[in-house]
Amino acid sequence: MTILHAFELAVPVLATDHSIGPSDAAVTLVEYGDFECPHCKQAAPVVKLLRSDFIERLRFVYRHFPLEEVHPRALSASEVAECAGRQGKFWPMHDLLFENQSALKFQYWSEYAQRLELDMARFTADMNDAVYMQRIREHKQGGEKSGVRSTPTFFINGKLHDVSFGISSLFDAVEKVLRK
Repeated sequence: MTILHAFELAVPVLATDHSIGPSDAAVTLVEYGDFECPHCKQAAPVVKLLRSDFIERLRFVYRHFPLEEVHPRALSASEVAECAGRQGKFWPMHDLLFENQSALKFQYWSEYAQRLELDMARFTADMNDAVYMQRIREHKQGGEKSGVRSTPTFFINGKLHDVSFGISSLFDAVEKVLRK
């Protein structure tokens, strides 16, 4: 019999995190994700549905956890999302990267930025200077301290939620927290 250890979120949700939903929501769902991970891509529409079902009661936070050994473009995709985030377009870029997961290549970054009507000079400068690399590394370190080993990994109100048997279990877990 295997004993599962309950992991908790080592780094609390910060004002600088990418979040959507009310900051005082009854449930905060934190995902450590990787834009090149096929499981994260599968989870994205489920999370979107979850957000729409619990619109005023759920806050969703996305943190980067690029698995560079397995997904060589995940780190630069995280950078692209951060650069878009600087211009207030993190969530549209988040969605665009997952929608175009098979085309996460340098040659497409500018196209995605233009599609979102980003200031291209600023976007290019931010990408060239790797200004968000430290933030991405901090997300990953925080995830490692929290016990994250794979993606996607979810925390509900600071407690690790196992989705290895299906992402749909998030609905049940959120509903259970809301009933308390």
